[in-house]
Parts: sequence; structure tokens; C-alpha cells
Amino acid sequence: MDFYAQIARNKRNTYLLFLVFFLLIGILAYVISVVLEYVVGIGFVFFFTIFGFLTILFAVISYYKSDSIVTAVSGAKEASKEQFAQLHNIVEEMCLASGLPKPRIFVINDTAINAFATGRDPQHSVVCVTTGCLTRLNRDQLQGVIAHELSHIKNYDIRTMTVATVLVGIAVMLSDLLIRMFLYGGLRGSGNSKDSGGFIIVIIVVSIILAILTPIIAKMITLAISRKREFVADASAIAMTRNPDGLASALEVIGKDTEPLDAANKATAHLYIANPLKGQKLWMKSLFSTHPPIDARIRAIRGH
Repeated sequence: MDFYAQIARNKRNTYLLFLVFFLLIGILAYVISVVLEYVVGIGFVFFFTIFGFLTILFAVISYYKSDSIVTAVSGAKEASKEQFAQLHNIVEEMCLASGLPKPRIFVINDTAINAFATGRDPQHSVVCVTTGCLTRLNRDQLQGVIAHELSHIKNYDIRTMTVATVLVGIAVMLSDLLIRMFLYGGLRGSGNSKDSGGFIIVIIVVSIILAILTPIIAKMITLAISRKREFVADASAIAMTRNPDGLASALEVIGKDTEPLDAANKATAHLYIANPLKGQKLWMKSLFSTHPPIDARIRAIRGH
């Protein structure tokens, strides 16, 4: 497996995600600006320009502060070395094995077993585990989980995954804003002419289409985080630990855990080592899942 090619591909995918995101945001901003001009008389060009500038500014800020945003949304707290000595020791061991700088370490107070990594690059990265990882996995299993998350950092998966988390959230928020404007604004001041009536019909149709398509497109952006990256991270973790059974047995324990992670949501689910939204029924699950089946990952690790 050519890890350097994988890293380069992940970096290119980051730029592709930015492009898709801005196209989606541009469409949403255009429709919102047309509605505002028609309803309250705000100039189309003025709004579109200001909105575009603020969107770009927010995206840039989110990119550089993504680690703080994701940990805050997840309710994670930074892990002190005194309270979580073994966790720090394992992270330091795996950093030496991988040649990575030590990331900041966070803990989520939840008995579900899960973990994630985030940040924009290895120098600005975070590894986070639940207290369930610390209490329900043995040392070898925890080492395998940490190695997997450090592999995402080394392969620059974290950049793409984090960008997807932040930008998808913005797209969904704007879609919701458009629908609320339509539902509660009532298109007041639109007049009663036939032309106005035709315009209202167009706005209704466009709003409904965007309401349906935006969450789907947002999900597709999240799925640009290829499920194959989990297999790559598993392989990289084994190269670090030289202990395939540690990660495989950890995945077995995680696969049997039926407890959902309360801190997770649909925007952050793809960051975790395994799907944290347990028990949810998804239409066309295999197509819209953010993770490959755990059984398939275990078979790949054990070579059968």
C-alpha cells in the first residue's frame, strides 16, 4: 500500500470538498438573496456579496479552529497527565513508533466505547477517547485504538474529515434558514399580480427541492471521506503496534457494544473509529454508512 500516494490523495480531496461546499453554499445564498430582495427589499447584489464574504470568513476560521469546535461540540475535556497517565503513555509510545508529534489528548465522559482524531494537520491535532475506552478495553486494545486514530493524523485524513464536519454543518444550517424564511416569512409584500403568483410558485418549488437535496448532498460530502480510509488506518495501526490482535479484539468489543454515544451527532459520526449512532435505522444503510462493517475490518486485519 502506497501511503504517500494516499496522503496526497487525501490532500487533493480536501480541496475538492472546499469546491463542492462553496458551490452548494453559492446556490443556497443565491436563493436566499432572491427571497430577501422580493420580501423585504434587501438588494440582491449587496446581500449576496456580504453573505459570500461572511461565509468565506467563517469557513477559514472554522478550518483553523476546527479542533476546538469539534471537541466543544462533543463535550470533550482535555485529559490531564496526572489523571490519565496510562492514556498519555500509550499516546507517547505510538507517537514514537509513528514519528508524529504528540497531539492534544481529550476524554469524553461516556461509557460507550469510541474514539476520534481531529485537527488540520499533525502539528495541530487532537486524539479523543471516551471513558468507556479507558474502562472497558485492556491496554493492548486501547493501544490499537490509539494507533488507528494516530494513523488518521499521519495520513491527513483528519483534515478532510474535519473540513467535512464543519462545512456540512454550514450547508444544512443554511438550508434550514431558507425553509424557515419560507414557512414563517409568508413572502409578505409579494403582491397579488399574476407575475408575483408565478414567482411565489417558483420559490416554493426551489425551496422544497433544496430542503430535500441539501441534507442528501451534505451526506454525500461526508461520504467523500472514503470508507476505505478506515481500512488504511487499520493497516497503518498494525504497522505501528506490530500487534494485529490488539486492534482486532478492540473492534470486536466495540462491535458488541450497543450503547450509543450521546455526544455524537450526524455531523460528527464519521470522525469516530466506529459508528457512534447505534440502533438508528438508515435507508440504504450500506450506501449511506460512514463506516465499513466492523466484521469486514476484523477479517481484513486477521487475513481471512
